[in-house]
Amino acid sequence: MNIVVCIKQVPETQEVRLDPVTHTLKREGVKSMINPFDLYAVEEALRVKEAHGGTVTLLTMGPPQAEEALREALGYGADRAVLLSDKAFAGADTWATSLTLARAIEKLGGADLVFCGKQAIDGDTAQVGPEVAAHLGIPYVAWARKITFTGDDRLEVERLLDHGYDAVEVGLPALITVVKEINEPRVPSFKAKLKARKEPIPVWGLADLELPPEEVGLAGSFTQVVKVFPPPARGTPEVWQGAAAELAPRLWARLKELGKR
Repeated sequence: MNIVVCIKQVPETQEVRLDPVTHTLKREGVKSMINPFDLYAVEEALRVKEAHGGTVTLLTMGPPQAEEALREALGYGADRAVLLSDKAFAGADTWATSLTLARAIEKLGGADLVFCGKQAIDGDTAQVGPEVAAHLGIPYVAWARKITFTGDDRLEVERLLDHGYDAVEVGLPALITVVKEINEPRVPSFKAKLKARKEPIPVWGLADLELPPEEVGLAGSFTQVVKVFPPPARGTPEVWQGAAAELAPRLWARLKELGKR
């Protein structure tokens, strides 16, 4: 079984910087980490491999430093990794990103199962996984909290909802985006980490994927950030000091007053 996991290297929250021209996140030279939800996707892929055989390939798109994320994820037990890195890919929105990832999966020979985290914590769109499936022409199931094989090429997937879950059946090949409730990621061994450091990681660019330059990166993005600004302040804050017994009725009266507006 060929399993592909799409991961993303995201900036640590306190390190976020924006390009003043494109208004997109600046990733080069910024302290980063693996998107937390993607670790659950890696773990689930490894569990499927251990139960049903096959290989796990990691895939990410980003600047050269994104190789660090791939090596860290290789330490969990994946078989190989590919980095998609080219200046032409910079500034991509979810559509251009998903197209690039999909073409890379096709170049790998396709996949029986593609795993993604439910969303990335920098953009929070939850769009890339489903869009990759659309580009590949395969079904997808989002927000998976449990997967069960019901046959060699069929899965039952429990999807997490606001008030419980539902269960759907999907045939392979398919793409699954996972939530953190699906598993508990393992702790990589020191030996595995050392092995991951020496693993060759090919880098594919625009020419390797045979994509037109106008369909990738900022040029191929249907959505672009026009302006970034903090929300305006809402009113003047009030600071009260005193004992709780004194402030509680005062606060309750104030809340009732605001509720009538």
